[in-house]
Amino acid sequence: MPVWLREHSWRQSLSAVYLSLPLRGARATAANIFCSEQYLKVSIPPFLFEAVLYAPIDDTNSTAKIGNGDIFFTLYKKEPAMWDSLTLANADKEKLQHLRENAVLKAQEKAKEETEAKKITKQENKKYALEATMKLEEAERKRIEDLKEKERQKVTKELELWKNQQKDGDKYKSIQAKEELHEEKEPLKERKNEKMNKTRVPNEGSSKTRLRSTRGRGSCSIFSQDLKEEQLPAPRAAATIEVTFTPRVFPTALRESRVAEEEEWLHKQAEARRIINSDLSELEDLKEEEKNPDWLKDKGNKMFAMGDYLGAVNAYNLAVRLNNKLPLLYLNRAACHLKLRNLHKAIEDSSKALELLTPPVPDNENARLKAHVRRGTAFCQLELYTEGLQDYEAALKIDPKNKIIEEDAEKIRQLIQGTMQSS
Repeated sequence: MPVWLREHSWRQSLSAVYLSLPLRGARATAANIFCSEQYLKVSIPPFLFEAVLYAPIDDTNSTAKIGNGDIFFTLYKKEPAMWDSLTLANADKEKLQHLRENAVLKAQEKAKEETEAKKITKQENKKYALEATMKLEEAERKRIEDLKEKERQKVTKELELWKNQQKDGDKYKSIQAKEELHEEKEPLKERKNEKMNKTRVPNEGSSKTRLRSTRGRGSCSIFSQDLKEEQLPAPRAAATIEVTFTPRVFPTALRESRVAEEEEWLHKQAEARRIINSDLSELEDLKEEEKNPDWLKDKGNKMFAMGDYLGAVNAYNLAVRLNNKLPLLYLNRAACHLKLRNLHKAIEDSSKALELLTPPVPDNENARLKAHVRRGTAFCQLELYTEGLQDYEAALKIDPKNKIIEEDAEKIRQLIQGTMQSS
């Protein structure tokens, strides 16, 4: 037999109803909650809560948040009005059965419609992705063909230009050769004319003169080396040039580096090595992966998920000794201390994590939110409600839409007001 949950609290505004349902130590998930326009059911074996609402609600926009041992419902009304009660009065079994069956049928139809809509959307997305891929491939193919055509035209023009230059060079060489040949023929004709003139002189020693003329310098002028040889320059002397570079730790050139950042990085590396070497006597029995802070953090996370909070704290302690600049180590260790009721240590670790999470940027918003909530929870459990409220308000500034934190902050304000009135 199920145990009916009768204890609940609710309040309303003109547009919404806020219902708080205690879990009594049970663990609830989204699968345990069923909500329709006028029917609400929470089934956490062996507990059961069932309600026929006073008026219809907008079940699409309504929300349910689980945390701190409660389920907090925010039910938005379809028509703005104030309800006389949370549930319908005098709801008999037949009407309750009819509403339950209608709610189940509507939920099944809605799930079927959502499945069909998702299927159609998925098909459309696949079709669109395929068309976009085809367009991109066609554009890329066209671009490659255009590049090939341009390169082909460029090579053709360069080849034609080279052929024209070769033709011009050949013409210039032939003209130059003709000029040189003409210049060589001119002195040869002059020498022949001189010989002819000498042979025409009528005297007795004509034969001697003829012989002398044939034995003179003009007879061997064609085969002589009177042409001037080209004077070639002397070969260059070989030498070796030595190049020295400034010794550097980083491979980049000094003119391209940022010296200040590199020096800071080297200083941090040296400090990390010094810390590890100082504890070398205690860490020499550990394996190589156990000396890695990231590996220890993952191991602590797994132990926390399994409920082994002491083992997780030991893993985080060793990781902090290896690297005390990681804010997530302190943040996770604070969560373990909260589970173990080590409230002062949880406050110290949360404060240390907030110190390391500076400056506040969008990338560390989630970590700062967790640090404020965990420190605020520890303050409240120590009955330091004013300090806890400050942390919860700081968390609300980071995430103003978080309804759970807003509800917790409101409870702390009520506690502070009740303490002040009693005093």
